[in-house]
Amino acid sequence: MIGRRRFLQNVSLGAGAFVLDPLLRRLEAETCGDASASPRRVVFVIESNGLFPHHVRPKGIEIPKGGVERLVNESLAARELPDPLQALAPFKDRLTILEGLSGRIAEGGTGGHSTNYGGLGCYPGSKGPMAQTVDAAMAAALPGVIPHIGLGIHSRAEVNVHYSVSAVGPGKPLPIQCKPELAAQALFGSVAGGDAREAFDLRTNLLDFMAEDVGKVRKQLASPEKEKLDSYVEAFESLRDRQAKILAIKDKLKEQALPPDRFKSPVETDRLEAQFDVAAAALISGLTNAVTIASGGGGQHYITFTGLGIPIDGHSIGHGKGIDGKTPEELRVIIRQFHAKLIARLAGKLQAVREGDGTALDRTLIVYLSDSGESHHPNLKEWPVVLLGNLGGRLRSNGRYLHYPRYQAKGHRTMSNLYLSLLQAAGDVRESFGLFDTGLRDIEEPGALPELF
Repeated sequence: MIGRRRFLQNVSLGAGAFVLDPLLRRLEAETCGDASASPRRVVFVIESNGLFPHHVRPKGIEIPKGGVERLVNESLAARELPDPLQALAPFKDRLTILEGLSGRIAEGGTGGHSTNYGGLGCYPGSKGPMAQTVDAAMAAALPGVIPHIGLGIHSRAEVNVHYSVSAVGPGKPLPIQCKPELAAQALFGSVAGGDAREAFDLRTNLLDFMAEDVGKVRKQLASPEKEKLDSYVEAFESLRDRQAKILAIKDKLKEQALPPDRFKSPVETDRLEAQFDVAAAALISGLTNAVTIASGGGGQHYITFTGLGIPIDGHSIGHGKGIDGKTPEELRVIIRQFHAKLIARLAGKLQAVREGDGTALDRTLIVYLSDSGESHHPNLKEWPVVLLGNLGGRLRSNGRYLHYPRYQAKGHRTMSNLYLSLLQAAGDVRESFGLFDTGLRDIEEPGALPELF
């Protein structure tokens, strides 16, 4: 153990230092018996166009129109997830499904279609980045080499970056990188030096630049540590393997008029899937502990999911338009199922990585919501949220459905209460988050949600 620790402290790395160093520091801490060496992580997945309450509500649970008068707290063990969330069934015992939280203070975004920064900030979205959003606050509480990474897709494939979802402070928006190939090059291209760095491309095996360092480290590690290194390296191999598989079927893709490089594909499903892969690699490698993935959102960026066979955009669907014999509701379910599959895939990748006595997923929280509350034109008296994971045991997550009392009823809670809960679980000791909803002047209860702890 002493020998391994000394090696981990003194190993000299070359081109692979940038991405290998976080892992080595973690292994060194674990060798010293530091149980907190494995980081806690958070991922916010934001979908535009509203998240209908019945799309997250377990089957068999009946809720009166207008909400409930008392807290509903039920186990998911004997419940079946709704069709839009079926992909998350393998993780049902890690889910917390929330209904009844309001976010009226965020009203005033863009024509009622999006709350922009207000969705994650709990303040009027029409006023721009007034204050820190919760993802940026979580990033500060869970510091990584790169504090926060914003990824996503835009309604226009040519857009590189957009702003309107996250902010680090007043007047300081955080970028959402909309091109996965640029995001990956920015994050992982740094392992190459000199001319090699300029030539770096995702189609090149990233491990070519790291091979010598990986081999040097692997020789010095015991079996449990080698297993962790292998899981770490696998995250980068998955980026390479994606390209290899695509190139192998490039002729077939040409027949379908699809580009051979999915990272540069204009097809929105390809781009969003690639962004989830970039997020997984960044989280597993230790480059960051906080990621926001925005599927549209902010500034009315409604996606046309042609990759799902849907040739009309979310705005048209939101206003009741169907296509090819499918109703708007059926189209929404198809789109939501796609997002649930991507979240499940990300959770599966984290679950496959061993950390301490558990996995990377054990120390991760994934938050799934919409920037438009409960509908295309929301009133924000309801804001459904799905939580996957418990942030390393900081939150209670054993498969539950929570429905809070309706807006202006006794016991009603808000998105501010939820975000404060997440921040306190991450170690942030603040006592409030966001602005006060004057519509709840005599009702709003301060503090975190005790049911989550």
